[in-house]
Amino acid sequence: MIKHYGTLGMGLLALMSLSLLAPAPFAPSPSNGPEAHYATYCAGCHGETMEAFVDRKWVYGNSREDLFKAIKYGYEDGGMPSYDTTFTDKEVYALADYILGGIQKRMAYDFQDEAPQSDTFSSNGLRFHLDTVAAGIEVPWSMAFLPDGDMLITERGGTLYRRTKEGKVETVAGSPEVKARGQGGLMDVILHPDFETNSSIYLSYSKPKAPGDENLATTAILRAKLEGNRLTQQEDIFIALPYATTRHHYGSRLQFGQDGYLYFSVGDRGNREQNPQNLDNHCGKIHRIKEDGSIPEDNPFVEEKGAMASIYSYGHRNPQGVAMNPETGDIWAHEHGPRGGDELNLIQKGVNFGWPEISYGINYNGTTFTNKTAMDGMEQPVTYWIPSIAPSGMAFITGGRYPDWEGSLLVGSLRFKYLNLCRMEGNQVVEEEKLLKNIGRVRDVRMGPDGYIYVAVENPGYIFRLMPLGE
Repeated sequence: MIKHYGTLGMGLLALMSLSLLAPAPFAPSPSNGPEAHYATYCAGCHGETMEAFVDRKWVYGNSREDLFKAIKYGYEDGGMPSYDTTFTDKEVYALADYILGGIQKRMAYDFQDEAPQSDTFSSNGLRFHLDTVAAGIEVPWSMAFLPDGDMLITERGGTLYRRTKEGKVETVAGSPEVKARGQGGLMDVILHPDFETNSSIYLSYSKPKAPGDENLATTAILRAKLEGNRLTQQEDIFIALPYATTRHHYGSRLQFGQDGYLYFSVGDRGNREQNPQNLDNHCGKIHRIKEDGSIPEDNPFVEEKGAMASIYSYGHRNPQGVAMNPETGDIWAHEHGPRGGDELNLIQKGVNFGWPEISYGINYNGTTFTNKTAMDGMEQPVTYWIPSIAPSGMAFITGGRYPDWEGSLLVGSLRFKYLNLCRMEGNQVVEEEKLLKNIGRVRDVRMGPDGYIYVAVENPGYIFRLMPLGE
């Protein structure tokens, strides 16, 4: 087995405690501030980043007095020790206020009282309205734009649709059999760069190991010809190994690069202990292949014995956004963290992005799996989101129709149901803005060849086009 930077086991404290703070050592009261107190006394159980810890259900309440009581007196039956002799009351209140600040930051993502009242929205520098392009598709996972003005839309349940420029939605025959369970199904769709001459499209999907197999599935990429409303000459050009019984973390975004190669993501399939840091499997990786599925000679691990030759970068959890910056040709990806720690990464050849050795998130049950957010030999994200926004879909804004947003990056949020605008300076995110609050679970966002932004939301499914007012 090939392994890079072996996976850390869960610490004893993380396994044993669901308490608010780690057990107090026998030491005099520290003289430093609440942030240092959290790092010293809390991080062992609840993770280095307090913002991820507070994204949880609070059994004993989360007001200032509730937090004070929990820290000072503890809850013995719940495994929460008392810190009465560790901190003064002033220090307890300071620590409670520090934690409360994280709770308030989490609450800034609650948009229940901001449901859209109309189809018109405002941003810093732009007003626009939503034009409904398609409706009635339960989970529209991805979109691709045909040269004649039509649009391809994948539905996670397994159907490929063609939305004509006249607005009619038609079914395309010949899609592959998918295992539509959990997060699996028919996922991304893109056109070959020379589609107008070769009619080739690419689909990613959850492939059962055998027809009708209800247990084992994996991420696969299919190449086919689009002839009217039918796919022909279907061929799987990539099948991720190993197959797994889990029903999540397929990854599955596709992007052709300026080099003509196909970049795509495969999630860790829920097996963080074995897959992301090991090069002898395809899971938890960004891959690069030629248009026919063969391997570029300069892929970083082509010469490494036992490594999967398609791997381009590794140490990823579940990337559901892959996009190329058209100005630079750089490939970017974002990925789901656990509770907190969603990442935006600039993908680089042969680089280890650290999952699960380093992370800004914690386990869903509030425990930690690593206390480290950085290690030698592992790349830091460009930015990360705490709490987790559950990112899906990604696009760089170009074309001049949205001048105040030009060059910015759009990221969909499944969890909080909005569109995240990342303003960029070079390769840095310098400002973020929440657009389309509570519009629905944003599954995909694309720039159309007409220069408009298209957004796919699910349950119920819609495709919207963002139309700047005044056009």
